[in-house]
Amino acid sequence: MKVWPVPESFSKEIPKNGQIGSFWEDRGDRRHCGVDIHAPDGAEVLAIDGGKVIDYGVFTSPEMHPYWRKTYYIIIKTSQNILFKYGELKEVFIHVGEFVETGQPIGKVGTVISEKDVTYKDPYYVRELAEKGSMCMLHLEVYKAPVTAVHPYLAGSFFGEHLPESLIDPALFLNGISKKENGNN
Repeated sequence: MKVWPVPESFSKEIPKNGQIGSFWEDRGDRRHCGVDIHAPDGAEVLAIDGGKVIDYGVFTSPEMHPYWRKTYYIIIKTSQNILFKYGELKEVFIHVGEFVETGQPIGKVGTVISEKDVTYKDPYYVRELAEKGSMCMLHLEVYKAPVTAVHPYLAGSFFGEHLPESLIDPALFLNGISKKENGNN
């Protein structure tokens, strides 16, 4: 059985279509490739499903945008050829090549936005997150293998109009988990 990825999240509700942090949210010059799950800085992140760690790297950094803090991502590929990309992590506990179990701790939520570095020139969604104090989150993307090109891409955003074939709405997985954990079938 799959598990909710951030037990300490502020909510187990997925952002609704069009809300900031929702899947495929239109951000003017880009589209949001996943969903954001807000939680306290340092909240533990669990593997939604078991699989093999196939990639790791930098997700955001001040070198990309001055208002970003350095965060990391990991990708876990399940036996069903589903890839879960966990982004905006401040710490990662696992390594490429390792196999992880469902529910295993894999990292910690990071603070992605440096509030003091946000200016009026930055995108509206960044300014709104900073104003609300919502700067800590897990960014979750889901893909079906084989992955088709998702370019141009940067830190959870796709700079194109058409949904890449391999990209899946994470709500398809998360809504079912949320209902099971709350006792609703």
